[in-house]
Amino acid sequence: MRYTKEWKDYELIDCSNGEKLERWGNQVLIRPDPQVIWKSERKNKLWYQSDARYERAKTGGGQWNVYKKMPAFWQVRYKDLTFNIKTMGFKHTGLFPEQAVNWDLTREVIRNSGRNDVKVLNLFAYTGGATVVCLKEGASVVHVDASKGMTLWAKENVEASGLADRPCRWIVDDCIKFVQREIRRGNKYDIIILDPPSYGRGPKGEIWHLEDSLYDFVGLVKQVLSDNPLMVLLNSYTTGLSASVMKYILDDIIVKEKGGSVDADEIGLPVSSNGGVLPCGASAVWMK
Repeated sequence: MRYTKEWKDYELIDCSNGEKLERWGNQVLIRPDPQVIWKSERKNKLWYQSDARYERAKTGGGQWNVYKKMPAFWQVRYKDLTFNIKTMGFKHTGLFPEQAVNWDLTREVIRNSGRNDVKVLNLFAYTGGATVVCLKEGASVVHVDASKGMTLWAKENVEASGLADRPCRWIVDDCIKFVQREIRRGNKYDIIILDPPSYGRGPKGEIWHLEDSLYDFVGLVKQVLSDNPLMVLLNSYTTGLSASVMKYILDDIIVKEKGGSVDADEIGLPVSSNGGVLPCGASAVWMK
């Protein structure tokens, strides 16, 4: 499993009985996590002194129960990057801290390329963690997400990291339709990042089912890779889509034509209370 120990402003303090106890800057939150099936004793006092807790309703959905006065939003830093955080619907905070291990890898790939003209396509880009990373390393980015609100949040993250003057195109659109247009236009990218949801809708009601759509979508993505590509990074939080399955897809579609190799593994977060690592999805990475 791949993970980083370099977070200062985020900490997975403990996890037990379907929940995780986290520190985001100075805010302590409790959020549900279906991976946490163990029922360890909750010895840390912060389990009973959190700022807020997201509780799922039996009928679906849920809500934040706020116990202490909290800011509308606050900031956390990872190394030289800054991100805006807030409690939002369905337990989220606007950032997936386990992705920091992929941010570090992406920065390394751009830096080691020795190029100042790296073009990145960030698909299903959410609040722009990977966009911020790539801009910081001097790449140009096309950021695509179907949500206008998430795209505005991503712009705020770019500004918070002092990167508002870097070359970034902001696209609010269905990712499949956008890639199809890029194929017709002949546009190419050196790095492509895909972080697709398990299920979603585009801005015009387009329906996305990951297992049904991913293989064909990676086939489209291959067509917008440059002649000298650097990396394709595929993330998944879908339980049924393992790292091995994603590796098979990238091997079958990308490696057959472009060569190179694929590494795939779970990504996770270290648990400070016991030295364990909580699995938080999987990634497959193709590099030339």
